[in-house]
Amino acid sequence: MPEIIKVGMADLKVAAEPGVLITIGLGSCVGIALYDAETRVGGLAHIMLPTSKRTASGSNGGDPNPMKYADTAVDMTLQKMIRKHAIKKNITAKIAGGAHMFSCMKESSSFLKVGDNNVVAVKEKLKQEGIKLLAEDVGANYGRTVELHTNDGKYVIKTIAKGSKVI
Repeated sequence: MPEIIKVGMADLKVAAEPGVLITIGLGSCVGIALYDAETRVGGLAHIMLPTSKRTASGSNGGDPNPMKYADTAVDMTLQKMIRKHAIKKNITAKIAGGAHMFSCMKESSSFLKVGDNNVVAVKEKLKQEGIKLLAEDVGANYGRTVELHTNDGKYVIKTIAKGSKVI
């Protein structure tokens, strides 16, 4: 029986087979699933914002939680996976989330673009790290719950609006 491991918002967890990593409530947030198929070690990060670096407007709010941001959460997930014997060159990624949850508001608002910005930041960070993005389920206007199965790397996306699918 696989162990179910819950990943909170602005959190990440790593597990080896037969663990199942689950996070709920992905709206504009992005669930980043990293997986090494050879060692069957997986990691799941639930990021809320694109970058930990302060901008001129102080947009990160000085929050010290590195699991909240795409740039630092990917680094931490990789480090924890490698400690569990994952091999970086074997790690691949799948992502979900980055929705437009407030479509009734002005399209030009930067607040509305958080989902898009999160997706772009995640993809850029994965590219920097040499991690191949195998699949994605991003955008649209509905939330998602995701599960990463460490026995086979299956990434299950569940929604109220669209049912379930595996990527």
